[in-house]
Amino acid sequence: MMSSIVKQNVHVIDADTRSLISTRYKRITKAVNSVFWNISSDTAHSFYVGSYGRGTAIKTSDLDVLIELPEDEYDRFSNGSGNGQSRLLQAVKDAILETYPTTIVKGDGQVVVVKFSDDMKFEILPAFKNASVFGWDGTYKYPNTHMGGNWLSTNPKAEQDAMKGINEKSNGLLYDTCKHIRYIRDTNYSSYELSGILIDTFVSLNIGGWHFRRENEQHTAGNETYEEMLYRKYNEMSLNGIIKPTLRAPGSNSTIDSNKGWDTLGKVLRHMV
Repeated sequence: MMSSIVKQNVHVIDADTRSLISTRYKRITKAVNSVFWNISSDTAHSFYVGSYGRGTAIKTSDLDVLIELPEDEYDRFSNGSGNGQSRLLQAVKDAILETYPTTIVKGDGQVVVVKFSDDMKFEILPAFKNASVFGWDGTYKYPNTHMGGNWLSTNPKAEQDAMKGINEKSNGLLYDTCKHIRYIRDTNYSSYELSGILIDTFVSLNIGGWHFRRENEQHTAGNETYEEMLYRKYNEMSLNGIIKPTLRAPGSNSTIDSNKGWDTLGKVLRHMV
């Protein structure tokens, strides 16, 4: 049984799995680019987002990929009759099925899910740059098929950059903590909901000056362990379970819904203590 204490470089995704992820990522990207951009590139207009993009994924994590589409496609799906967001997901789904005709591919709310027979799952987010008179601000609009259809906004690069900075300051502790919480969730609380962005945001907000010891750095004992500190912060934020607080994602400042996963996060942190 793996220790509940956060340690360095424990949850590393092996090279074979990373290679398979890359191969599938490129094939999916090429399929969408071929239909929407009329190019054969397997990397253009596409990048990892979610846990994998933020550097906090473990082997069991889903693979989230944002694929930018041309602006005229936004006009086409936005101005048409009916739920244009649903029609957009259907068009992306059809493009991917050209490459993976026997794989499970389906639209699901905001993404197209590609689930392979070995249970590896990609979630493809088709998106458009948010343009303004001042130029592109780094945000994207993406489809939401619920409630008749609308467009939502995201800034994944800002989140990735903010987390990278915190991780460097903590000498890798941020990423390894987020991975370890995922591992405990998947191992002990797999029937409960707890999103990766809630995990990453909570740890980013509360890690403070904690870090893995650097070379030649002396250990200094405190009044509580790192894991105890995280659990204390959790209880303080929720007033010992009375409320579910509103969190803001690092970098993007996007609101994170804690209603579905907050109690599970408490279970995981208590397990670590």
